Amino acid sequence: MTIKENIGIAFNSIKGNALRAVITALIISLGIMALVGILTAIDGIKSSINSNFSSMGANTFNIKNKGQSVHFSGKNRQQKKYKTISYTEAKSFASEFHFPATVSMSVNASFASTIKHESLKTDPNVMVMGADANYLTVAGYEIDRGRNFQEKEINHGASHVLIGKEIKQKLFRNKEAIGESILIGGAKFKVIGVLKEKGSSMGFGGDRLVIVPIDVAYQAFSMPNMSSVITVMVKDAQQLNFAIEEASSLFRKIRKLPVMIPNNFEVFKADSVSEDLIGNLKYVTMAASIIGLITLLGAAVGLMNIMLVSVTERTREIGIRKAIGATSSEIKKQFLIEAIVICQIGGIGGIVLGISIGNVVSALVGGGFIVPWFWMGSGIVLCILVGLISGIYPAIKASKLDPIEALRFE
Repeated sequence: MTIKENIGIAFNSIKGNALRAVITALIISLGIMALVGILTAIDGIKSSINSNFSSMGANTFNIKNKGQSVHFSGKNRQQKKYKTISYTEAKSFASEFHFPATVSMSVNASFASTIKHESLKTDPNVMVMGADANYLTVAGYEIDRGRNFQEKEINHGASHVLIGKEIKQKLFRNKEAIGESILIGGAKFKVIGVLKEKGSSMGFGGDRLVIVPIDVAYQAFSMPNMSSVITVMVKDAQQLNFAIEEASSLFRKIRKLPVMIPNNFEVFKADSVSEDLIGNLKYVTMAASIIGLITLLGAAVGLMNIMLVSVTERTREIGIRKAIGATSSEIKKQFLIEAIVICQIGGIGGIVLGISIGNVVSALVGGGFIVPWFWMGSGIVLCILVGLISGIYPAIKASKLDPIEALRFE
């Protein structure tokens, strides 16, 4: 008997025991859905992390106040308070760093500001950045409408502002924002540019952001311990490490650090945070795999019970088939294929649901549409294994039935 004929018999048997087969297939679907869904979502989150941080480029690094950088892995946490990077030090670095690179200065002026325009206002969760004209380039932002800062506006502390897409939609809706005034705290600023949508899934400002000239940020937002951030984008990524050494040496000189004294600032590559985040996702992947495998184990036990019941109910059928010439091998193959077919029905349903749920999560965090070919293939292979494991014992039991005793069974 061919595999095609055995699959046909399997479907006829499933129709005869539809309720039990559907329940088992649903359990398998849940296991595969958990596995494929969570792993697809994780792939989407990784894609989002990479796109958010790669916008700064593989050829970018930052100089920050030591202890200011976030370490998601829990390593290198600094307890000691270090000297902040002053605006004067940042300006000195920008003027003295003679390397084929773009240098930008920025400062986080506020993490929780309310922005107002006429009768409308935002929630108190807007990030206010002070930056120079090079900031958009090194941070991966683009202008949607209007223009960027000019050097004279930076140098003379003009009350101009660039706003993120979310701020524009909240305060201006369908109106033109360019040329309008907004209030940040008690200070009035003129909108000269609206940024292209970037997404705020990573929680680092995203579209809920306003940027003012760095001079103005230091004057208008007198937060304690405000520390400048220096961002350097080298033209040749292969020169990145050399540029980091040059930058460290120059900044030590600016800070007048003796030779034996370690750096009281941090230099880190733009992709270091993303590597920490992606590294920590492995624990979520492990948890998802364990959940999926436990569910599939339960489904395998349930399917084995169903197949054993099916063998008992179909004892006479097995006896007739053996009496007309079916071998033990053919009987065994029939029940194994039936178990695999049930698993594949549940597996395909689980894969479809898993991809759908995973991509919904991916879309929510700003990732693209993911087609997880690896996880789809893994799901199908897992279903075949579950079918083989759960069907092997009932198949052997069916193949060993004595045809004479089976024909007497009522």
